[in-house]
Amino acid sequence: MRNAVAWSGLAASLIFVAVAIGVSASQRLALEREMVVAVARSLVQLLLVGVALLAVVDDDTPLVWSWLWVIVIVFFAGATVARRVPAMPGMLWLAVGANAAVAAVSLAIVYGFDIFPLSGRTLVPVAGMTIGNSLKSGVVGATRVAEIAGDHRAEIEARLALGLPGREALRPFLRSALRTAISPQIENTAGLGIVFLPGAMTGLILAGVSPMAAVRTQLALMYVILAGVAITTIAIVLGAARLIMTPDDRLLPVARRMY
Repeated sequence: MRNAVAWSGLAASLIFVAVAIGVSASQRLALEREMVVAVARSLVQLLLVGVALLAVVDDDTPLVWSWLWVIVIVFFAGATVARRVPAMPGMLWLAVGANAAVAAVSLAIVYGFDIFPLSGRTLVPVAGMTIGNSLKSGVVGATRVAEIAGDHRAEIEARLALGLPGREALRPFLRSALRTAISPQIENTAGLGIVFLPGAMTGLILAGVSPMAAVRTQLALMYVILAGVAITTIAIVLGAARLIMTPDDRLLPVARRMY
C-alpha cells in the first residue's frame, strides 16, 4: 500500500521524540525516562497487537475471537483504573462493570445502525477507541476521588458533622472531579476539524473513502465516544464515592498512589 509507513519512516518519527527528550533534559523536567519507557512500551505492545490482528482480521477467523479480545480490553481497562487507587475496595469490579456496560451500548449503536459492518476487522478497533477514551477519563476520575478523600477530609467530615448525608457532603467535590475528568473529551470533540483531524477520518481518507463519508463516520464515532466517556466516568466517580463512605456515612481512609 503506497500510503503505509515504512520502517524507515517509523524510525524517522523518533527523531522528534529525541528532540523532546533533549528539551526535557535541558529544563530538568526528569521526564526523559518516562518518555523512553512510553515509546518502548508502545512499540512492543502495538507490534504484538499488529501480529495478533493479522489473525483477527482474516475473513476465515471466527468472530468469537474478536469478542474475546473486546472482553480482555474491558477487564484491562477496569484493572488499570483499580490500580491507580489500590486502597479503594471494590474499584476493580466497579470499573469493569462501567466499561462493560458502556462498551455494550456503544457497540450496539455502532453496529445496530450500521455505522460499520460487524466484522473482526472493525470490532476490535472500534471497541478499543471507545473503551480507551473512557479509560483515560475513568482513571482521572478515580484518582481525583482518592485525592478528595485525603486532601479534603476535614471539610467533608465537617459537612457530615452538620448532618449532611454522605452523598451531599461529597457533592461539590465530586462535581469538580467529574468536570476535570470529562472536560478534555468535550474539548477534543469541540476541536474536531479546526484544531486536529481525528485518526479514523484520516485513515479512511488515506484508504480512498470520500471525505464526506469519512466525516460522517468520524462524527458518529466521536459522539459515541463522548457519551461513553461521560457515562463511564460518572459511573466510576459516583461509585467510588460510595466506596469511600461507610453505610452510616463515615469517610474511610484512602491511601492513593500516583504513577
